[in-house]
Amino acid sequence: MEFIDYYKILGVEKNAGEEDIKKAYRKLARKLHPDLNPNDKEAHKKFQKVNEANEVLSDPVKRKKYDQYGKDWMHADQFEKQKQHQRSSPGGGYTYSEGFGDDSFSDFFASMFGGSGSRNKARFRGEDFQAELQLNLSDVYITHKQTITIGSKKIRITIPAGIENGQKIKLKGYGGEGVNGGPNGDLYITFHIVNNTSFKRDGNDLYKTADLDLYTALLGGEVTIDTMSGKIKLKVPAETQNNATTRLKGKGFPVYKKENEFGDLFITYQVKLPGGLTENEKKLFRELAQLKH
Repeated sequence: MEFIDYYKILGVEKNAGEEDIKKAYRKLARKLHPDLNPNDKEAHKKFQKVNEANEVLSDPVKRKKYDQYGKDWMHADQFEKQKQHQRSSPGGGYTYSEGFGDDSFSDFFASMFGGSGSRNKARFRGEDFQAELQLNLSDVYITHKQTITIGSKKIRITIPAGIENGQKIKLKGYGGEGVNGGPNGDLYITFHIVNNTSFKRDGNDLYKTADLDLYTALLGGEVTIDTMSGKIKLKVPAETQNNATTRLKGKGFPVYKKENEFGDLFITYQVKLPGGLTENEKKLFRELAQLKH
């Protein structure tokens, strides 16, 4: 595994404070963001490295492992366990020093985990990776495929319709590489769903308000309503009251991983009073008012 100097990538010293790292990351992220460099592949690669460096150095636990173990920091936990095992095994102790360089550590690490001279090869599972993916609500109305980049690796995933905001899914084997033939870790993706629609989502049900003119509310008629799957016409019964709600069965959001199952859509009518009445219209309303008395 090639050593990556995260401090050098962010342009900060090894003793940089949390705020210095944050400032350096923001400056580089703005400069290299793909939206500002749509045709610059090199900028995209640098942006990924900057994100990777920030993810490690802004996390005190990961940073400590990185400072201590260099390029093998992802396997620090396995190394510590093996080191403790060797200490407690009769006749199996190793002499070592804290603070050796990256190359010497890698050699020592290899010897402990199956290199020449070791008594047996210890296999260790790779580290689990965590990632976040932001999508629009309209994106997750249908099942679709999307390519994401983790480190320098591109992964094509299928995103099922109906996924919830904050939901986490696991991709087995897409995490860090195992040691000495051990299994790879897993990749966990947390989804952040941004509502870019006029609907309110509650589980699999959707809610929407629709304007209704006074005359249709009083006399009945038809209105055209937007749904997630297109426009439909609804019959409005006469004397529909303000804030009256109607349910459209099966016109809500798809149920996660259940094909052809949907929640419901609830439409709340907002009756709008006419404005800019002419004298003749006002006269007619007065006559109507007198009839009601």
